[in-house]
Amino acid sequence: MMLFAFSACQQSPAKVRVAEVTRSIFYAPLYVALSKGFFKNEGLQVEVQTTWGGDKTMTALLSGGADVALVGSETSIYVYAQGANDPVINFAQLTQTDGTFLVARNHSGSFDWENLKGSTFLGQRKGGMPQMVGEFVLKKHQIDPETDVNLIQNIDFANIANAFASGTGDYVQLFEPTASIFEKEGKGHIVASFGTESGKVPYTTFMAKKNYLSQNEETAQKFTNAIYKAQQWVEKSTAAEIAKVIEPYFEDTPADVIETVVDRYKQQHSFALNPVLDEEEWNNLQDIMSEAGELPQAVEYGDLVNTKLAEKAAAE
Repeated sequence: MMLFAFSACQQSPAKVRVAEVTRSIFYAPLYVALSKGFFKNEGLQVEVQTTWGGDKTMTALLSGGADVALVGSETSIYVYAQGANDPVINFAQLTQTDGTFLVARNHSGSFDWENLKGSTFLGQRKGGMPQMVGEFVLKKHQIDPETDVNLIQNIDFANIANAFASGTGDYVQLFEPTASIFEKEGKGHIVASFGTESGKVPYTTFMAKKNYLSQNEETAQKFTNAIYKAQQWVEKSTAAEIAKVIEPYFEDTPADVIETVVDRYKQQHSFALNPVLDEEEWNNLQDIMSEAGELPQAVEYGDLVNTKLAEKAAAE
């Protein structure tokens, strides 16, 4: 009877279903939290599904197919502008820069943004953060995306790399590890970082519907605690140590490439040091969206950002 009473008192782990916009080394702290048991130590069972694209990720969240989405903060603004009754709230930031790189098909040893003028530039999907940051950076270097380059952005996200490898474009905007793999295989050369050029933005954030956060505050806090612990571990660890921990999530990527990519992201401070999304980053995001003509309406920081969980996690 005593054994039964003890067993009955054991709490089952709270389940959290996460929809990630893509599988990327850019999200290393998430996989660290999974591999090193930070979620498990918080009493959580976290399941991650890759939904391949911002629209599909948000659909999964809004339809109840996921509890938490890992996606660009711009998607929460799009949903808000459509008059959602239950708005999507950004509660924990994972990355704080753009994660894409400019890859040139041919490289003479020196690079200047002026080289892009008159070239064919294979960009990202219109309305997504990579595309908006890409255009923002081009304009920063006095390059008009509409007149100075032949901009191609009608290729599906999953097929952009294949299109470039097949001969389309002089330059392409790519995520890692594809950029480093292309460089290793001689298909292209990394010549610039959009993350370095664009400054800090809430590029990838954990978000959930407002009602979910209010009804599952304890679970959301534990989730944020685990993410913060992973962020701190990533900051203190070497690229080699991080690569070894996340390697099981990238079985098709060579170990040396994983380490190279992690090091590149660490060098440009892409991994947020804590989950707090600050107002300056939020405003920079909206400036980039506005510059790209994709901001449906300006949204106050406090309307779609809740830092309560992140601040509590970082304070412990």
